[in-house]
Amino acid sequence: MANFAIIGVGGYIAPRHLEAIKELGHNLVAAFDTKDSVGIMDRFFPDCMFFTEFERFESYVDSLKGTSKAIDFVSICTPNYLHSSHIKFALRNNANAICEKPLVLHVKDIDELVELEKKSGKKVYTVLQLRVHDAILALKKKIDSENKSNYKVNLDYMTSRGQWYLESWKGDVKRSGGLSTNIGVHFFDMLTWIFGKAVEVKVDYKDDVREKGFVQLEKASVNWELTIDRTLLPADAVKSGKTTFRSIKIDGEEFEFSEGFTELHKRVYTDILNGKGYGLEAARSAIEIVEKIREL
Repeated sequence: MANFAIIGVGGYIAPRHLEAIKELGHNLVAAFDTKDSVGIMDRFFPDCMFFTEFERFESYVDSLKGTSKAIDFVSICTPNYLHSSHIKFALRNNANAICEKPLVLHVKDIDELVELEKKSGKKVYTVLQLRVHDAILALKKKIDSENKSNYKVNLDYMTSRGQWYLESWKGDVKRSGGLSTNIGVHFFDMLTWIFGKAVEVKVDYKDDVREKGFVQLEKASVNWELTIDRTLLPADAVKSGKTTFRSIKIDGEEFEFSEGFTELHKRVYTDILNGKGYGLEAARSAIEIVEKIREL
């Protein structure tokens, strides 16, 4: 049984981490969030120590060193701009880090963490859940088996968000990295994993709620569009009551992967706890792309 701490337990994605830790038979020892709306913890770890002040959380984690409750892993579910500092907290406390996407906002952060990882002897893992999705695994196997390097890909991801989004940290490019970083980075990771690194990145349009552009990968030309504007949803999606539209077409053929998302975090955790999982370098290609989009 491994001991976990979690930073950012009150957010949207934290329950998937709590569920994975619980179902795999491990223990959540300590949790931190600046907000106290964390009743979800009672469903999974009602006896977990919870803190709203980071100094008290840090002191408690430090007090556990050398005991049976010493922290083995720190799960990080905080706003994007805090990821790097919270990963460093894990490494400083002799724990491995499991960090939500995007791992960091800048490529230089990866370089810094690589050195800190070496010094600490611990590992930094990134949550790249699309890489363990059955349909995407099958697609990668298919592409790897084909002797082809000129695929035409169209990516459209539309997920409705209310006015709150722009008022939150997610609407602040300095804290979220912008739209492509916040809602698109895992798609860019999936595409680079399958079709190779980016050779060229272009942005055709960009505002607070919509971005579109072009990425040339080693094996594919990708036209992409990302938006949180519900008025841009296709008519069929609106008619069926959907608030999200996700489409990837490869050489004009729709690639279907709308199902099978419920167990992905559990699979990510299983791989990590079995000594596998994706580390710092796995995140580099997608971070390079979204950082370039931000700069253009």
